[in-house]
Order: sequence, then C-alpha cells, then structure tokens
Amino acid sequence: MTRKTGERISIAERSYEKIESDDLVRLGRLAAEDRETFFSRNPEIGRLYRDRILCVALCQGAALHFLDGKNGIKDFDVWTFFAHSPSHRFPPRRPVMNADFGPSKFGRHSGDDGLAGRRVDFIVRGIDCRPGADPVEVLRGYLTERRSKSARCLSKKAVVMIEPRSLRGQVAWPVG
Repeated sequence: MTRKTGERISIAERSYEKIESDDLVRLGRLAAEDRETFFSRNPEIGRLYRDRILCVALCQGAALHFLDGKNGIKDFDVWTFFAHSPSHRFPPRRPVMNADFGPSKFGRHSGDDGLAGRRVDFIVRGIDCRPGADPVEVLRGYLTERRSKSARCLSKKAVVMIEPRSLRGQVAWPVG
C-alpha cells in the first residue's frame, strides 16, 4: 500500500512514530464527526448533550506512547466525556465506534484489513460534574476514585487532552 506521494505505508503491530499536536488535532476532528453522527441518530441525546462536552482525550496505550515514546501505537482510543444532564443521564454504554485515521506516518496495524491507517476507537462517557468544570481536575477525580470499570481501566495507563484546544497535549493522567 502506498500514500498518494508514492511512499510505502508500513504495516506493523505497533507504530513507534511520535504523536504530535497535528495528530491530536486530526483525532479531535474525527471525534467531532463521530459525535455528530451519534447526535444525528439520537436527536434527543444531541439536544441535551451537544453543549455538555467536558473534554476529548487520547487514552490508554497510544496516550502512554505520547508520554514515553516506547509503548507503541496499536490503535488510537479517543474518549469523549460529557457532564451529566440532571434531566437525563448520558447513555451508559454506547457501543465503541471506529474510524480510519487514514494514511499517515503511523502506518496501519497488521490486523486491520480494509483500513488505510490506524484504527481509531471512539468511546463516550458521562461524568457527574457541572458544565464548565475544569476537565483535568474532573478526570483526575474520576480516575482516582475508580468507581467504574472504565475508570479503573483508564487509570492503568495514560490520558492526554485533545480538547478543549487550550489543553491539547496536556497530560491529565498519570499525575506527576
């Protein structure tokens, strides 16, 4: 497989290329497209939650790679966190949705036939907090308390902010 420029695209279990700000921007755009698709299919949820986005974050293995450059990237796990609405809690378990990162320096995973680049998994969760709360502070509390299976899983690796833009690239987890 080749890129438009004629370069070869690597096919490997993991990519060890550095994740840069432009890559986080691209992941943020893909997450926004995923949200819009979700809201268009679920207009009532869209009406309640479109303005309750707390943050978007790169999580798990790719986020750990962002920190250490050693973990490697199998895929990108992008989580969108919403502030729960008092009138209707965010759906607890929307299925994980996927997208193709597309041709890039990261190549593609050897097991992702049919994709031009690395797979991006989109996961969404509601968190008990007020809209406008400090996203890093809220996430750290969520991960420290580890009340849900998701929080326990996420707390084992890393969380890097994608949105809001002012926090892009900031490490929310681990602390210190």
